[in-house]
Amino acid sequence: MTDAPASEKLPVEPAAFLTAEEVSELRVSAAKAEEHWNSYLRAVADLENYKKRAAREKQDAARAASEALLSRLIPVLDHFDMALAAANSTSGPAAESLKTGVAMVGSQLRSILAEAGLEEIDAAGQTFDPKCHEAVSHQESGEVAEGGVLQQLRKGYRFRDRLLRPATVVVAKKPAA
Repeated sequence: MTDAPASEKLPVEPAAFLTAEEVSELRVSAAKAEEHWNSYLRAVADLENYKKRAAREKQDAARAASEALLSRLIPVLDHFDMALAAANSTSGPAAESLKTGVAMVGSQLRSILAEAGLEEIDAAGQTFDPKCHEAVSHQESGEVAEGGVLQQLRKGYRFRDRLLRPATVVVAKKPAA
């Protein structure tokens, strides 16, 4: 805090007004004051670090809660897709209204989840990427290059930058000669 002792900064020699004992007491008090000041500065820095850490932990907890909720909702999306596929296989006026209703509910749910940060992984036509795809089998194909995704069996999902579920795919391989 100070570069020179307190006695060097005074314009008049302190001994002229104070006794040696009083000068000694002042120096001890000044050292204690400086020690307390440094302790105060450390406490303020510790408080700031605590505030930052608490805010980061709160954000991480909210993100973990969102991930857990979205992971539990992914099977619901799968069931909507299955219901829509089943409705598409039937015909008639009742089937058409069922298709429309299921499609609307599924669309609304997907929209809400997309706003929350859930992103579908579309693997169809992509090159196989083990970071976001899970290969369940290989199949010979002359239409899709070797190592490409031939068929997506189940959609994958990502929440912001974190993979929640990989897309389940069939990977193309060269046809036997």
